[in-house]
Amino acid sequence: MLIVGAKGFAKEVLEVCYQLQQLEHLVFFDDVNADAPALLYNQFPVLKSIEEVALYFKTIDAAFTIGIGNPSLRKKLVHKFEAIGGIYTSTISPFATIGHFGTTIGAGSNIMTGAIVSNDVTIGKGCLIYFNSVITHDCIIENYVEISPSVKVLGRCKIGRYTQIGSNATVLPDIILGENVIVGAGSVVTKDVPANCLVVGVPAVIKKEVPKLIR
Repeated sequence: MLIVGAKGFAKEVLEVCYQLQQLEHLVFFDDVNADAPALLYNQFPVLKSIEEVALYFKTIDAAFTIGIGNPSLRKKLVHKFEAIGGIYTSTISPFATIGHFGTTIGAGSNIMTGAIVSNDVTIGKGCLIYFNSVITHDCIIENYVEISPSVKVLGRCKIGRYTQIGSNATVLPDIILGENVIVGAGSVVTKDVPANCLVVGVPAVIKKEVPKLIR
């Protein structure tokens, strides 16, 4: 497994790989930070070039996951690494609770310790479901959504692509969030939210528009 990134969230993905007993041949990739070590924790190689990654995919293991939180950056990196032969792979903590009936999880999603995903939930490609978040029945989480720690998404909600929901926020039942929405930490969303905006508060209100994503 290659973890793209070697700081922040990448270290938390490492913990899930440890829980899954998938540390053999595990490496990281960081071509941005000059202070990235050659070995993370004196154990895991940090690759520094795309050429090294391509060789790793070809000769050792084609699986990779993204250890960076930002949704639009995650998508860009997925395209970059799939183009050189990588297989985008989910990491799901064995200490998460995943419903056994009607629930699907897209490729590359990272589901962390303590997360609860109920039945009849659809999670798209490249989503991040952080510690102790709860997604209840019949919700749709579209591609590259980031759900921060201790978020609650209640029944029959639909969360649009590239949306980011801050820590301890609650999305009440039957709510639709458009794509590229940012929900502030601790907010309670009580009505539908259009695309490309920031909402904050209890109840959450629109504070400003955010730039549309260029894809």
